[in-house]
Amino acid sequence: MVGASSGSDHNLIHRMAVDDPIPWYRKPNLRTMYLLLFPCVIGIEMTSGFDSQIINAAQLLPAWKAYFGNPTGAYNGILASALPLGSVIGLPFIPIVNDTFGRRWCIMFGSMIMIIGTIIQGFAFNGPMYILARGIIGFGLPYAIVAGSCLIGELGYPKERPILTSLFNACYFIGAIVAAGCTFGTQQINNDWSWRIPSLLQMAPSLLQVAFVFFLPESPRYLMSKDRFEEAEAVLIKYHAEGNPDSEFVKAEIAEIRTTLEIELEHSKRSWMDLVATPGMRRRVIIGSLLGLFTQLSGNVVISYFLGDVLKLIGYTDPSFQAKYNLGNQCWSLICGVSAALVVMRFRRRTMYLTGIISILAVYVAWTACTAIFIDTKSDVAAKMSLFWIYAYSPAYNLCFNALTYTYLIEIFPYANRARGISIFQFWGKAAQFFGTNVNPIGKSLFRPI
Repeated sequence: MVGASSGSDHNLIHRMAVDDPIPWYRKPNLRTMYLLLFPCVIGIEMTSGFDSQIINAAQLLPAWKAYFGNPTGAYNGILASALPLGSVIGLPFIPIVNDTFGRRWCIMFGSMIMIIGTIIQGFAFNGPMYILARGIIGFGLPYAIVAGSCLIGELGYPKERPILTSLFNACYFIGAIVAAGCTFGTQQINNDWSWRIPSLLQMAPSLLQVAFVFFLPESPRYLMSKDRFEEAEAVLIKYHAEGNPDSEFVKAEIAEIRTTLEIELEHSKRSWMDLVATPGMRRRVIIGSLLGLFTQLSGNVVISYFLGDVLKLIGYTDPSFQAKYNLGNQCWSLICGVSAALVVMRFRRRTMYLTGIISILAVYVAWTACTAIFIDTKSDVAAKMSLFWIYAYSPAYNLCFNALTYTYLIEIFPYANRARGISIFQFWGKAAQFFGTNVNPIGKSLFRPI
């Protein structure tokens, strides 16, 4: 009976939120919270985007290549993959910090670690120091990502929640655009500061999180899990009812959260073993693991980290053209990411996933064919078509793996195991990213066009 009550409460809350005629921008408290969510939570993924372009664009800078001894093969791979390696090392401890100290402190901890790593990266005096710095950044990043995605899902008004969690991943491209633009500008500097300046600027998103995160309220679900019911009720009344203590919507939310937590915590030991304790949880773990793999093994690593090498393969060797093309691609990807996030409520999850995956396959087949034709015939048309297919990849990828990732994970994992579930996704995602960023440079060093 309790489980049925929880389900009916959830359906009631969803119906009440959808039927609410007042848009979020006409609710002062909710509007203020959403504006704060951007710099200190939604913007967390800007660090990931910034990092991908720091490595991608740095490989186009003569000063960076000269300073690190013109890295190729495995050495080039570890320079890029040190960040996901650091993430994999840090992931097992994230649920402890996230569920013990709260979402905000977990974001703060991860952001401080990233700031330290960025400073070391910017002032690195050799390859090992640069690799260590990127590992430190990687260690801190998933703390902020896991806590931030949880906080968005637990603070957002149900009507806008899927859009907010989808925008979380789309912010990756804001960081990528800033990094690509910054590195394009520093190309004119004929010394080491051409890559040190962008490296130091990578701390900008983390500085925003440190500065603003405690202006946000804590997650009401976290507060209730710690028996801080009055604080949780105050948060919901202020932001979901605009200060109305008699709101029926807030009363329904409190009843749903309390009932759900009682059920989940009663049957949960709050340990990693909970993830394999029941058939339902095992299925969730499989879905989260495969999503982590698919988001990083769908060809995106090639574009994000090694676009310069791809462009050279089809005859575009001018660093200025490569930088401009890269910057344009990131701007186009932001448009695609935000557009996909805004339509996430209109389509079923499986429909979007299948459409995006089939589109990715079609794009990659066409792109590979055009590249092969250019290598054989040096056809200018084939080269230009390859440029087109690289741009066509973005809407296909964003439709599924960008827009839906955190929205879907938050929907399928219950509160008691949400941090562990997203950590599982991050583990497989970062492991796949580590693999991809290592094998691509090795493959390139072995490949010689005929």
